[in-house]
Amino acid sequence: MIDHIGFPVADLARSKAFYEKALAPLGYTVLMEVSAELTGTDAHVGFGADGKPDFWLASGGAIGGRLHVAFSAPDRATVDAFHAAALAAGGIDNGAPGLRPHYHPNYWGAFVLDPDGHNIEAVCHRPV
Repeated sequence: MIDHIGFPVADLARSKAFYEKALAPLGYTVLMEVSAELTGTDAHVGFGADGKPDFWLASGGAIGGRLHVAFSAPDRATVDAFHAAALAAGGIDNGAPGLRPHYHPNYWGAFVLDPDGHNIEAVCHRPV
């Protein structure tokens, strides 16, 4: 199951304003904003409904113009297994399994770049 998807935009403020209006009829609102200082790269805006952001915009460089897709994992061990299997299949490490507390305290994710450079993630939101 896909957990969330994101992509970079040329002007984050302009795109945020557009999607706030365009997605309002669908019940989507801005649920989270993550600054460049927290990520160490670029800023992100997460839209969603029912309290969970699942549609993300990035200010551009954070994922280098690449698509970002995150797959939901049932537990942290599965995230770790995904990362190992993806590396064995030729993926490039883009973030070892670990906590990403700037998203929330239990966010356990791992990232790899696929053969085309897309940022693929597995994530578990459950505590240990």
